[in-house]
Amino acid sequence: MKGAWQAQQADAATTALRLNYKISLDAVLSAIDKLDRAVETDPIAARHFQRSELLVGAALSPYFAPTAQQRTEWLKRAEDDLRAGLGDDPARGIQWLRLSSVKLALEGPSQRSVEALLMSIDTAPMLLPLWPARLRLILDNWPALTREQREKVALYVARTWQLSSGHDWFADAIRMPLDELLIRYFVRNEAGAQDELTRLLTERRKRKP
Repeated sequence: MKGAWQAQQADAATTALRLNYKISLDAVLSAIDKLDRAVETDPIAARHFQRSELLVGAALSPYFAPTAQQRTEWLKRAEDDLRAGLGDDPARGIQWLRLSSVKLALEGPSQRSVEALLMSIDTAPMLLPLWPARLRLILDNWPALTREQREKVALYVARTWQLSSGHDWFADAIRMPLDELLIRYFVRNEAGAQDELTRLLTERRKRKP
């Protein structure tokens, strides 16, 4: 019970970071301290996952700028938490996705980031809310994917296009010309996809100042 109470004290900071609300560094450090105590008291997977989300949010928050050393420390601690949590509860697609993001942030495109991404897909393949982040990770990790991995993720991206009621998030993932080429390749066999992507990208370019 004490561990649950301590973890609950960090909920406000975790929620603020998740929703990209403004939050002070002092509030984040206080929340990390409370979760440190919660994990020490009750080191179950859920506590590790909760602390990993807070640490990743703190490392990547736009509202304060940790030093490079502090950012790396938080990301490495988040990785340790994710590995501990996934060791006890491996069927967690969102946590594998977070691990992939952490590995990308720490070392750039790599098979370690790709492997976690593929585990996320394997454990929760058609959980559509996870796919915008997955698509971004596929694009960022593209140089590190093997041919077989590229074929696998391409099939999944095409399938999510088929299942999605809207396709704005495909266009939102595009940051550079290669991203557009890859996404157009993924959905090359989907009826109307090329025209829809052209329309969505045109709308976004018109909105730019």
